[in-house]
Amino acid sequence: MSGSTTKKAILRRFEKEPLAGYVNPISFLQPTGIEVLSAEGRVTTVPYEEIKTVSFVRDFEGSGNAGRRVFNTRPKIEGLWLSLEFRDGEVLEGILPNDLLQLEPFGFTVVPPDSYSNNQRVFVPRAALRSAEVLGVVGSPLRRRRAKAVPKEQIGLFDE
Repeated sequence: MSGSTTKKAILRRFEKEPLAGYVNPISFLQPTGIEVLSAEGRVTTVPYEEIKTVSFVRDFEGSGNAGRRVFNTRPKIEGLWLSLEFRDGEVLEGILPNDLLQLEPFGFTVVPPDSYSNNQRVFVPRAALRSAEVLGVVGSPLRRRRAKAVPKEQIGLFDE
């Protein structure tokens, strides 16, 4: 594991217990899986097929599963509003940045619906998903503002 900048993360797995540890946000995505440093100091690479989510958390005391899974109303954060359906049928909604340069080849990093929960960001491997659906684009630059209407009483200086 290179570098000294690590983030607290909880890996939720399909068949096993959650795994708490530290990941380097720049290099944790390896071709064979996710590289995690345990609290005991062991570096392990967990295959993508085993992982359901990687939750970047504020502290280990809270669960990596805490918080709402879907938005109650239309989100206010700019980006792509996604609905992710896992292989086991569970659904998670999140906001994906509307920037193609930030897409990872192995999955999606989304902002979860509950900003006050322990989860700050959630990485979902592509191998864990049955489907990924875009529900909307929030804050799209494609929406142009209407020009103000010119009052009728204003005279035109160069009208013909």
